[in-house]
Amino acid sequence: MTTMNSEQIKELLPHRYPFLLIDRIESIEEGKSLHAIKNVTVNEPFFNGHFPQLAVMPGVLIVEAMAQASGILAHVSYPNEYGKGSLSLLAGIDKARFKRMVVPGDRLDIEVVFLKSRQGVGKFECTARVDGEVACVAELMSAQKKG
Repeated sequence: MTTMNSEQIKELLPHRYPFLLIDRIESIEEGKSLHAIKNVTVNEPFFNGHFPQLAVMPGVLIVEAMAQASGILAHVSYPNEYGKGSLSLLAGIDKARFKRMVVPGDRLDIEVVFLKSRQGVGKFECTARVDGEVACVAELMSAQKKG
């Protein structure tokens, strides 16, 4: 059960503002699961154009936040395969469904479950919630590119 702050997250992910979409890791069970947090603020750059009359976090960015959380789980769980010098690239999105809007002021709780890995391709079951209510679910695949 490890926690990580934003500086520790930046050691594992190449993403930086404005595209780093994970603020904190609440818990990690290596090889199994992860709980991450994205605090959604009114200052997010995408809210200026999506949509000015009703600020809604784009679904693709919710999926990207889940993909970043999946990458962290892979890196921490399997450092030899997904470790330093490798890059997790989103390779597939299956069964994605959006259940509620995510708006400024929301805290997006992201749960990732590691399903399997074969030949450098990992598969993850992801759920994003706001106040316990499901906002998005998806199965994601990531491929590793060695640096």
